[in-house]
Amino acid sequence: MIRVNEATLRLGDREVLRSLNLTVEDGCFYGIIGPNGGGKSTLLRLLSGVLRPDSGAVEIDGRAAADYPRKELARKLAVLPQEGVAAPGFTVREVLEMGRYPYQDWFGQEPNDPSALLAVVMERLSLNALADREIDSLSGGERQRVALGKTMVQEPRLLLLDEPTTFLDIGHQVELMDYIREWQTASKLTVVAVLHDLNLAAQYCDRLLLLHDGRSEGEGAPSELIDADRIERVYGTRPLVLAHPVSGVPQLLLQAAGGKDRR
Repeated sequence: MIRVNEATLRLGDREVLRSLNLTVEDGCFYGIIGPNGGGKSTLLRLLSGVLRPDSGAVEIDGRAAADYPRKELARKLAVLPQEGVAAPGFTVREVLEMGRYPYQDWFGQEPNDPSALLAVVMERLSLNALADREIDSLSGGERQRVALGKTMVQEPRLLLLDEPTTFLDIGHQVELMDYIREWQTASKLTVVAVLHDLNLAAQYCDRLLLLHDGRSEGEGAPSELIDADRIERVYGTRPLVLAHPVSGVPQLLLQAAGGKDRR
């Protein structure tokens, strides 16, 4: 379980997060949304233990995230960044093998042979045909699949996603989010995702936190949180909010300034 209690963080003379509270239950797909500069990625860095709050608490399984030794924390959580994986000169297979680092000794050895796990992950993500290709030669969508594979090989219980679909076209966005959702469901993985696309967030997340200027502007299920008034207040633009015809979750249609019909 993740618990954030009255967490405040200052960077320089700026208060980036202010008295923030949230709880993420095990097995939840939890989304963090909000305008640029609202503190979303900073909150993710608190959860990953990279930053420590100036006041309040950020805990994973009852222990301060920043107090975990790095290897111990890496056996508990993994981070998938928006830029994918940067490992020039390494092949896809070699990058996936890097995900086993938290379990290795000083000589790069671990008690159990991870070959079977690597084979399962590569098959699940359709990476076998790319196994011997260097990362530099892959497309953006392929790189992000490799980055996801590296986190899967790490076998975390918690996955942190920092805008993982930013550089992907809509086809690869859905593909990546489907892979993550399938993994989350099959493994009872806890996922915390910073997402810019509110429609994707509503489709895949069980609960959402809306951040604005470092403060919570609401937390709840997508159906509770996403409404035209709240979005207009936080983002400064008023959308049309409709129920998805299949899933029923709220989806946004944007309007030109003033909502004028420009046909």
